[in-house]
Amino acid sequence: MLDEKEIGEIKEEYKKWSDRLEGKLAKRPERKPEFTNTSGIPLKRVYTPLDAAHLDYMKGLGLPGEYPFTRGVQPTMYRGRLWTMRQYAGFGTAEDTNRRYRFLLDAGQTGLSVAFDLPTQIGYDSDHPLAQGEVGKVGVTIDSLKDMETLFDQIPLDKVSTSMTINAPAAILLAMYIAVAENQGIASKDLRGTIQNDILKEYSARGTYIFPPKPSMRIITDIFSFCSQEVPQWNTISISGYHIREAGSTAVQEVAFTLADGIAYVEAALEAGLGVDDFGPRLSFFFNAHLDFLEEIAKFRAARRLWATIMRDRFKARDPRSMMMRFHTQTAGCTLTAQQPKNNIVRVAFQALSAVLGGTQSLHTNSMDEAFALPGEEAVQIALRTQQLIGYESGVTDTVDPLGGSYYIEELTEEIFNRAKEYIDKIDELGGAASAIEQGFIQREIQDSAYRYQREIEKGERVVVGVNKFQVEEESPKDLLRVDPAVRISQMERLKRLKSERDNARVRDILSELKNAAEGKENLMPIILDAVKAYATLGEICDALRDVFGEYQPVSTIG
Repeated sequence: MLDEKEIGEIKEEYKKWSDRLEGKLAKRPERKPEFTNTSGIPLKRVYTPLDAAHLDYMKGLGLPGEYPFTRGVQPTMYRGRLWTMRQYAGFGTAEDTNRRYRFLLDAGQTGLSVAFDLPTQIGYDSDHPLAQGEVGKVGVTIDSLKDMETLFDQIPLDKVSTSMTINAPAAILLAMYIAVAENQGIASKDLRGTIQNDILKEYSARGTYIFPPKPSMRIITDIFSFCSQEVPQWNTISISGYHIREAGSTAVQEVAFTLADGIAYVEAALEAGLGVDDFGPRLSFFFNAHLDFLEEIAKFRAARRLWATIMRDRFKARDPRSMMMRFHTQTAGCTLTAQQPKNNIVRVAFQALSAVLGGTQSLHTNSMDEAFALPGEEAVQIALRTQQLIGYESGVTDTVDPLGGSYYIEELTEEIFNRAKEYIDKIDELGGAASAIEQGFIQREIQDSAYRYQREIEKGERVVVGVNKFQVEEESPKDLLRVDPAVRISQMERLKRLKSERDNARVRDILSELKNAAEGKENLMPIILDAVKAYATLGEICDALRDVFGEYQPVSTIG
């Protein structure tokens, strides 16, 4: 902290410097009349100790591994061990994806991350009419436990942690994972991983929902309760800002809307009778690493501090683990360009570095060819090597929070913290995240931000290298990964064979039991686990729940 004399001296010298600068600016003006970051926060020409004079170190920063966790959730961070290098992957059949997983593990990846195809994400089997043209395209297709067994063939589930980007049918895919582990002789208490399981952001930003909010929240709290007893090392939700940012939000909105969703999940769990410190330590988050390098670092630090404050002061958590924001990061898919795709390697490297400097617990780096297609093996390996170069060669992992104390970083962290809190207060006034989504507030805010960003690009106010500046003539890319449409045919044949070999009377009985439970208040997870073990399909289980819960109809955000 500065004393009054030091503050006065800095103010005097800063004024003299600014006065001298005015004459020079007349001859050599700055590039723009005003500088702002992607959240619209005005940026000063230079930051000095005056900008950090308000900072209460122990209240606002503290020490790594201690409240408010601004500087990191572990005391030694990457000096202890590096983040989990978890490349998001999945395409075609379970066999196709299993080969990619084993390739990545051999290349040094330290965790798995499953991408599911669109029919799987919205609860349809491959033989459903709405699945036509989509089977295996944006991820792996999983129709039953048979596919899940193939997906993790020869992969010991007690030795790796697995993240699954699945939301509406998350309970079903988690049940399949538990069943595969049991078949490998591995107890559920030894499983480590994460299901995304974040339905609120689907309504506001992504769209792969099935059921309305109320029954969806019930399923989520059922998972919280089940896993606290049966799968204690599992992260039961990954509250996702990634898709909010991909839809066009600012960094401030990404923090605010993500944490508002987190508040809604905590409230739902408390209403279901769970104790905050029973499920709080297994909550996790998922953020986007976008282009504004220093803003992203400050965003991660502000988000950690804000969540710690919410959990301690609002929900009265007492276990420090409940206050820790542990998060996965993925580099920004929306920033990848089809023009000059090798530029994407550099973009991803800077984005990944911001995530590491911001203190992420795991990381996915996008591949350079993803603006065209699912990534090929060479592109995936370069993306993984990007993480390894940061981790092993850059030196940034040798000290905790190396940019902590920067006048600019600390002021920007404070600004993002305060602006995100203002948004959360507004959402509280609207009745919480679910109510704000039902009223279209969050959707409109994201849409407005996306429109402003796009207009800046179109007007040339925001440069995208290779797109609106520095263009070159290019040939079309070759040897892109394409999923054979025949994948659907083979999956339909598998489904037909599965249904002819399983005990169909047993399946009908369990699905009937599931419907009865859904109409009551019983925890659905044990019945879903029984259903997948009987080889009921994903679509059959979702249809049983659709019969009781119905389907969500989106609200209009126009006007």
